[in-house]
Formats: sequence, C-alpha cells, structure tokens
Amino acid sequence: MQAVLKYFSPIALSLSLLSPAAGATESGSQLSLDDAWTVNLYLENDLFGETDQNYTNGIRLSWVSPNLTSYDNDPNVPQWINKVNDRLDKLLGFKETPARNIVISLGQLIYTPETLEATELLEDERPYAGYLYLGFAYHGRTENRLDSVEVNLGIVGPSALGEQAQDSIHNLRGFDKFQGWDNQLNDEPTLQLVYENKLRLFKHHLPMGLEQDFISHAGAALGAVAIYANIGGEYRFGWDLPEDFGTSAVRPGGDNSAPGKGDIRLRSVDKFIYGLHGFISVDGRMVGRDIFIDGNTWENSHRLDKEYFVADVAVGFSFLVQNWKLSYAQVFRTKEFKGQPKHHEYGSFTLSYTW
Repeated sequence: MQAVLKYFSPIALSLSLLSPAAGATESGSQLSLDDAWTVNLYLENDLFGETDQNYTNGIRLSWVSPNLTSYDNDPNVPQWINKVNDRLDKLLGFKETPARNIVISLGQLIYTPETLEATELLEDERPYAGYLYLGFAYHGRTENRLDSVEVNLGIVGPSALGEQAQDSIHNLRGFDKFQGWDNQLNDEPTLQLVYENKLRLFKHHLPMGLEQDFISHAGAALGAVAIYANIGGEYRFGWDLPEDFGTSAVRPGGDNSAPGKGDIRLRSVDKFIYGLHGFISVDGRMVGRDIFIDGNTWENSHRLDKEYFVADVAVGFSFLVQNWKLSYAQVFRTKEFKGQPKHHEYGSFTLSYTW
C-alpha cells in the first residue's frame, strides 16, 4: 500500500490536463469509449428500511475521467505521467495495457444511536459520528478485470457536519431531530487507503435475449477510519447487461463505472430503454478497526465492542435509459457491535450519467 500511495498522487494531477468531450450526442450517434465521462450520485439511507439509526445516511458524488490510456501518445500530456501509469500497471500485475481512469469523489457518512430523544451519552448504543471525505482513485481495467486503488482524505467529528446535514433533512421532512449530537466522536483527520479487485468470472447468453453474469470482488483497507479485508460477489440476470463491474455503492472501492465497450457509453441514443436486470450481491468483511464503533484513535471517546465479521446482502434492480443508469438495492447488514439488538437494513440508490 505504501508503494501505491507513493505513485498515486502525481496521477491525480493528470486530470487538470484533460478537457471534457463534446456534450450531448445526436440521435443515432455513438459515444466514444476514449472520450466518455461519467458522473455518479450515490445515496444510502435507512428510511428505506423504516428505521433511523446506526448507519443512517451516506451520500457520495463521484466523477470518472475518460480513458487515460488513449492519451499515452498525446503531446499535451507529459511523459512522466504516462510512466507513472505504466508503473502502477506493473504494480497491479497487468500483463497487458489496461484502460485507465481517474475517479474523484466527495462523500459524507452519518451514524447515530437508536434512541433519538436522549441528550445524555448512551453507553450501550452506537456513537454519534459524521465522516466527510475527498477521495482519489485509480482504475485499471480489461474486459473481465477491474482494479481500484483509492486514497481518501477526510475528517471524523463535528467538522464533518453530520449533525447539520441530518438536521436539515429532518427539518425538510418534518421528522424529530436527534438530541445527543453533543456526544459525537471528536474531530480527527483521517487518511484511508483502499484496494479492490473485481473479476467477471462468467457471462452467459440465455433464451429470450436474457443474460447472466457473476462478478467477484476482494480487497482490503488500511487507515484510521477502517482496517479490514473483504470478499464477495454479485450475480446479475436480465436483458442487455452492461459491461461494467456490478452495482456501485457508497462503500470504499464501490465505484465500478470505468467505461467498457458494449455498455451504455457506446450505445446509440435513438432507443429509450437499453436494458433491465436484477441482482443479488454479498460482501463479507473481517474487521480489524472501525472508528465508528471503536471510537477516536488518539482521544478518549464513546466506543463499543465490535463484531469482527460483518456481512452485507443486497437485492435490487438496475436499468439503463439512454445516457442514464439507475439502480436501487435493499441492503441487509449483520450486527456490527456486541449487544446490537438486531441486524440493520437500508436502501441504496445510484444515478449515473455519461456524456
């Protein structure tokens, strides 16, 4: 991970050298793989599970660059940037030159206890916490493989504006406010390194134009926010499966929208709906640290005894409409700390636009 961090920072600078492609395409035209840009909006909230507690809200906006590989011979791009890209490819073990993308993200996570009326510290319930972060990720992908290296710079505590964000939502929707935010975790700057590998293990064509595929993922995270190793997969079934790497999520390493031939970025826009599919995904994590359960790293704060194995199961659907992709999943998460009364449930919505 140290080697990844060493070579990552200069790559992010390459974004300033690139300019977006032309805007909307005419009917019947096709989007270019090398010039495609993507913006993703992720929203996760437990109101979809009819609760307001634990992991109560997550939002992230991410921006995916065009394929940087197409700029290898561009005289406007300094050669040292291409050399850094090549070294990352070797570090990740690519045997052929992959399509490369940079992803920039801005996100916020909010955690609250179960009891909203109490102003005192609730020692047996989850700590109040907000997390605000800026992320930079490198994607290297081939037809059936996607590697993501991510660096997140952020802050946990009052400066993450979790209380203000939640109060604004509750004011808008006329809900009662949580009264114990004075007990939230203390301010703590964070650095998080994340790696995840995704593999398309199979893709089959079925009768009636249906398709199915299975995409595995495995990764690890290191930093003040979380230390874990995770593994899982996603099964998809439907019409015109996109050639991406599954359904995106707010979690680190969840982005998978690097452009790929045959998916929404290359389809003509004279057709309204391109594809519809359902999916089920599973992610299991061995957790060494979770700041939202373990509390602040360097200061005394509210903390609980965590569960060392946590699993998510998600069931949902996704469809493509011209340049848009919309996905929704209902996520079921096992208990995260000792004494937690029951599992947690929340909804996850993703909206992506490519131009």
